Amino acid sequence: MNPSFVVADEPTSMLDISIRTGIIQLMEELAGRLGISYLYITHDLAVARCMCNLIAVMYLSKIVEMGDMEEVLQNPVHPYTKALLSAVPVPDSRNIKESSRHQGMK
Repeated sequence: MNPSFVVADEPTSMLDISIRTGIIQLMEELAGRLGISYLYITHDLAVARCMCNLIAVMYLSKIVEMGDMEEVLQNPVHPYTKALLSAVPVPDSRNIKESSRHQGMK
């Protein structure tokens, strides 16, 4: 079929992390090799950051913020974008170090 544009609505949301990673890598490889562009619809900002150059944030079926991925994530303007970002879990390296120490690892 040779599509140049693919709409992907939550294509990895219900997948195991290893399968999700494989699908994302495949999509990136196809984009590079075949010149495919994606409209990648997701609630997962970590995946969006990995997959996208541009982002549009929707709230109540309207685009409330749009722009360069890193610019929007580093300097969100709309309260909904800020709420989405605040809901993303951030690993606490202290917990990782503490857990490793208890398991006899350095």
